[in-house]
Amino acid sequence: MDSRRSDSPDAAMPLAVKILVAGGFGVGKTTFVGAVSEIRPLQTEEVLTEQSVGIDDISGVDRKTTTTVAMDFGRITIRDGLILYLFGTPGQDRFWFMWDELSHGALGAIVLADTRRMADCFPAVDYFESRGLPFIIGVNCFDDGFDYAAAEIRDALDLNPQTPVVLCDARSRESAKSVLTSLVKYLLQVNGGERPSSRKAGQLS
Repeated sequence: MDSRRSDSPDAAMPLAVKILVAGGFGVGKTTFVGAVSEIRPLQTEEVLTEQSVGIDDISGVDRKTTTTVAMDFGRITIRDGLILYLFGTPGQDRFWFMWDELSHGALGAIVLADTRRMADCFPAVDYFESRGLPFIIGVNCFDDGFDYAAAEIRDALDLNPQTPVVLCDARSRESAKSVLTSLVKYLLQVNGGERPSSRKAGQLS
């Protein structure tokens, strides 16, 4: 029998990193997490009812029939024992009180943007900037969206020049994984090329 057990002290421990997936209502957060997760994602979607009329702004996404009321959760192994735990935030104003709890222990975030409703991602951008949490912009390319260059989107959102802006299709696993890889590379850059400590990254509460 091989004496090198996976639970031995010398065995490399996987690095777990908490990532937020944020953005406006109907931008594709639930779709993104569901497309890329290697486990069956936890979703807290509820059917939109008449009680949400006048409260939730569904202009531009009037065909949407459900909404996330707590969070989405998924997991994906990137490479070299790097595991990303994905927490999708609710997009409506009335659920923003949950963001502080969800962001606890997070090392980075993806802000999904819809070129038809660019202003909807301003709150997420402002939130992460004010807390110093590194983030990138993932532009979810809807079929009827506007075709803007990354530089135009960066200017429109008044982003730091170093903040990555990447195009994606939230329905595609490979596309969503590419966005996550871009975020990991950005986090390495922000951290001076060093991987974040497992102790800090493991704070997933």
